[in-house]
Amino acid sequence: METARTAWAAALLLGTTALGLLPAAAAGVPKDTLVVVSEMGPNGLDTMVPTANDDSRMVNWQIYDRLVSSPEKTLPNGVKSYDAKKFIPELAESWEISADKKTYIFHIRKDATFHDGTPVTAYDVKWSFDRAVAAGGFPTVQMAAGSLFDAKQFSAVDAHTFKITFDKPNKLTMPDLVVPVPAIVNSTLAKKHATASDPWAFEWTAHNDCGGGAFEVTSWTPGQQVIFTRFDNWKSGPLPKLKKVIFRQIASPGTRRALLEKGDVDVSVGLPPKDYAELAKAGKVNVIGVPVQNDLVFVDMNVKMKPFDNLKVRRAISYALPYKEILSSALYGRAVPMYDGDPNKPYDPTWPVPLKHGTDIAKAKQLLAEAGYPNGFKTTLSIDLSEATTREPMAILIQESLKKIGIDVTIEKVPGSNWFAQMASKTMPFVIAEFYGWLDYPEYFFFWNYDGANNSVFDTMNYQNPVMDKYIEAARFAPDEKSYTEALQNMVDLAMQDLPRIPLYRRYADYAMQKDVQGFEYWFHTHLDFRKLYKN
Repeated sequence: METARTAWAAALLLGTTALGLLPAAAAGVPKDTLVVVSEMGPNGLDTMVPTANDDSRMVNWQIYDRLVSSPEKTLPNGVKSYDAKKFIPELAESWEISADKKTYIFHIRKDATFHDGTPVTAYDVKWSFDRAVAAGGFPTVQMAAGSLFDAKQFSAVDAHTFKITFDKPNKLTMPDLVVPVPAIVNSTLAKKHATASDPWAFEWTAHNDCGGGAFEVTSWTPGQQVIFTRFDNWKSGPLPKLKKVIFRQIASPGTRRALLEKGDVDVSVGLPPKDYAELAKAGKVNVIGVPVQNDLVFVDMNVKMKPFDNLKVRRAISYALPYKEILSSALYGRAVPMYDGDPNKPYDPTWPVPLKHGTDIAKAKQLLAEAGYPNGFKTTLSIDLSEATTREPMAILIQESLKKIGIDVTIEKVPGSNWFAQMASKTMPFVIAEFYGWLDYPEYFFFWNYDGANNSVFDTMNYQNPVMDKYIEAARFAPDEKSYTEALQNMVDLAMQDLPRIPLYRRYADYAMQKDVQGFEYWFHTHLDFRKLYKN
């Protein structure tokens, strides 16, 4: 048995070819170890670093604690999910909120330590929150969503009491404390690696574990794999059943699928929709698909550029897009359609909402002629190359469909490493993109995407409307349910009236795993929670 495990471990380190050569008896993964394969991986270990990618959030979730978490609930399809509207202790064992909701006091666990054995204190919490609002870019804007703006709001009353104060209450404050950004950093360790030019030690934490979460990173080879080992002294929740998780990057989806089907790995994430559809049908492994909360995949039109500054052009395109073909040919049905809504009913005060129509080429031609473009025009359609598995076939289908109304589309493939910079530049006229809100509230989506004052990187439609900004502000700080619903209704109606963004679908977060893998729980960030998983 020991020889088989040694062979298995050596094969994993040598690569997928060696894995494929293992006999079945030697290929099984030990019960206390989980092997996950994915195309993408972290470009750093600290999500606060401006260049951090989405998989850095995955690392953050495992190796850092937050003050609070959310309990589990069961979705209608039987899948376990976190409950976005409820909160339970994590690093904070209890808390109080003042009657006017302007003061929050958190009591920090007295037995919690970081991975190096240093005790966790409220001074670490204060330093970590100061760091988050000072980081700039995405982390600071994320904190602002919960009205966490200024270091002056945060104070360590004593070694185990942390206080936050607000000018006015914000119902997004508690949900915002659950996300990866306000993670508690070992300030004693980080400060040892801080410099005059890098006072928050971002350069060091990007390459080193500085947390106290349920797992610690014991090995990281960029572009290849991360090894997580259970932190046996973790006190912020039930000790995970897994002792080790190996997260391995493998570029080929075919290889990742084959390894899963042969039993050489436990979980495969990031496969193409076609593979998940086929695996689900075959039934040899478990496939879990969850519609991503507060999510929308869409087509954006830059309203500051001609001809997309013309509402009738935008409406014409909305009638010309091949919605059904995209769902069937690019997504293999693994998505929630966001078109063909009931034209006789008003939009619901929620988000996202479906368009009230589908594809109608005749109507599209009519609107384009009314807009002054009877012969169409030329444009570019930009896609994120790191999402090419679905975005490229989508772009080709759109290109073919728009050609029917005279629009000549050139597909621009932007390398994934440049995608966020391109988004921020606001120079792409026509874009396929996606946004999913970590906080499951419509106004959170709108804050990141439609708020012109925010000037968010996700506003690739370059939309700025002071009226919309007022509606978003009203929803964020609504004093009662009636005014909140009214603000949501106004937001949604205006977004669908101005139509700078055309909804396409809500995607599934898909996961394929061996049948002995248990404990899966869906989270807003769509990454696996290693703390909950185990092998039966």
